[in-house]
Amino acid sequence: MKDVNFSSNQQQELHLSMIENAEYQKAQNQEIKLGAEQGLDVSMYSNPEFNWLQMEQIRMGLQDNVDASLYANPAYSYETMRQIRLALYSAINLIPYLQKGFTDEDLEEIRLALLDKLPIDDWLADNMCAPQIREIRIGLCEQLDVSAYADIQYNWMQMEQIRLGLEKKLDVAIYANYLFSHFQMREMRLGLEAGLDVSSYCGLVYSATDMKEKRLSLLSRKTTKTTVTAGTDPVFDSLRKNEFVISVEDNGNKAYAYIPWVPGNIVTKEDIYRDLDRREITYGIKAEAISDLIEKRRMNEKVLIAEGIPAKKGKDGWFEFFVRLDLPRIPAPLPDGGVDYVNIEAFEMVDKGEKIAVYHRAEKGRDGKNIYGEAMHGENGAEQKPLRGVGFEIAPDGVTYLSKMNGKFEYLNGRIVITNMLIVREDVTSVTGKLEVDGSVYVIGSIYSGGYIKASGDIIIEHNVETGRLIAGGNVMIKKGSCSKRDCFIDAGGEVSGSFFEAANINARGNVKANYIMNSNINTMGKVIVSGSKGVLLGGRICAVKGVDTYNLGNSTHLKTLLEVGRNELYEREQALFAEKREQILNELAVLEKGWNKLLQMIAAKKEVSKDMVRKVHATITVKGQELADLDAEASKLANETDNTVKAPICVRGNAYGGSMIVINTIKYMLSQEISRVVFRLRNKQVVMVTL
Repeated sequence: MKDVNFSSNQQQELHLSMIENAEYQKAQNQEIKLGAEQGLDVSMYSNPEFNWLQMEQIRMGLQDNVDASLYANPAYSYETMRQIRLALYSAINLIPYLQKGFTDEDLEEIRLALLDKLPIDDWLADNMCAPQIREIRIGLCEQLDVSAYADIQYNWMQMEQIRLGLEKKLDVAIYANYLFSHFQMREMRLGLEAGLDVSSYCGLVYSATDMKEKRLSLLSRKTTKTTVTAGTDPVFDSLRKNEFVISVEDNGNKAYAYIPWVPGNIVTKEDIYRDLDRREITYGIKAEAISDLIEKRRMNEKVLIAEGIPAKKGKDGWFEFFVRLDLPRIPAPLPDGGVDYVNIEAFEMVDKGEKIAVYHRAEKGRDGKNIYGEAMHGENGAEQKPLRGVGFEIAPDGVTYLSKMNGKFEYLNGRIVITNMLIVREDVTSVTGKLEVDGSVYVIGSIYSGGYIKASGDIIIEHNVETGRLIAGGNVMIKKGSCSKRDCFIDAGGEVSGSFFEAANINARGNVKANYIMNSNINTMGKVIVSGSKGVLLGGRICAVKGVDTYNLGNSTHLKTLLEVGRNELYEREQALFAEKREQILNELAVLEKGWNKLLQMIAAKKEVSKDMVRKVHATITVKGQELADLDAEASKLANETDNTVKAPICVRGNAYGGSMIVINTIKYMLSQEISRVVFRLRNKQVVMVTL
């Protein structure tokens, strides 16, 4: 297919149809931005067919001056790219292995083998999987004769049993038969390690369970061969016994001697050393322990007589943080069961250039040696992925994370989020004027008549709110609470919380929480929660999709209190928005698919078509398809959560008074008398009460 361009009309039509997904592009744009800031040639990965993880691997390769073009291919997964990149640091080329069909995990094992200069190519088969390659790599690393098991007919668990036998210098030919399961191989290997004659059960007719029973039976009858010393008294010789057991444990790293108390049992140091020699145990022998065992006649006691140096895995990479990650997201409880909103630490502040974290790189492993004198390979620690998020930068040393601004620090779901925060050290009134901030606002005071704050992040008020309007893209917290004459308006993209709300108008995407709420108009896609034995939800209208949980509801004067939960007007409005967005995406997909079909027709007619245009249209269709799937999943999740809410939508843990109107999924119920500790729920399209 030749590289040419569409006509201007065709380009305009397709360009207008390509409405990219903002969230999908955000991470991609971040990678391109990082590369540009580092002075890299970002054209290598400025392609919508690369997801942001693939872009990250290409950027890291360019940053480290390796030939990233070798793996800058949208067909490669980001993990494949990662393995190729890591290999290039050691001048290792994994492309030929990739072309043979080896997958991500396979490539990692091959890379590690080549890194240790092991002849892995001599034993690789095209259809081997990563665990099989790993067993061959370990065997080569320990200088074993891997020809005994480096065969595709063995699964990796069978390979492991043969390798373990080779490590102990056993005659693995006895069980190196691919017809044996790895369980059967294990029983034969354990028998050989114990010095048993396994010929009595090494047939295919025996199951692994049968083999285990026979091995244990032989082991219980096993004693070491009686040593006959030349020239001893025949009478003494007939009474003398020479019984002891040397057991090898901890994967060949420890050997123990056990001398049972038996009349006439005499064991010498020469007996112990002779058996150690027979077993080829040559390293880490504890001469003092053997002398102590014999001279002090430590019978019926398991004594360590040889110990190797275990291989030690290197410490994994880790992050050291210099800011608190454990701020109490949940306020402390009060004696009456309420919540202390006043003294909660809502956030951590950082300054521009402040050190946020330092990454400590993984440490190399330490090799060991077993009691047979064989080297044991210590694995290197694993490196951690760089921290992700916004509002910070990485210093030239590559490990120090610094704040890019004076702002609020949060560590959410493994991501650093530093956003601008305006600190207002006075009350906010009409005189102060409108405050509009791209970030969060912290008011060390109160909000009075005419106060107005609009923030893309959180709004935190240290004291009270009387009148005014608060609009937040995130959460709103009013530590001491809000009391007004219905002229307090709060809109939040997240939660709204405070000690109390009286005559407040609240719209929230998240929960609304307080110790009492009175005569307020609340609309929330979440839940309304009133805590504490003195907590009360009284008067007003509460419209909460996910339910209400309060201690007391209404009062003895039968003040009207309206609760609407479940599939109420908020729920229907949200589902209508989902349907509207879905229709919009479907229309966009229709335009894109029309353009795609035109491209296919042009290609079929052997007309010149731009490859870039083909890739862009295909990538846009993929993105819009994912956007549609995500939208459907979100609508389904809301429906499922609402169905679960209806099982116990309104819970009153104290007293519920007459005058309260309960509406669940538009079905109404008027409470006519006082009742205690009750749950209101739907049953057979009627609101019923169930005692807690």
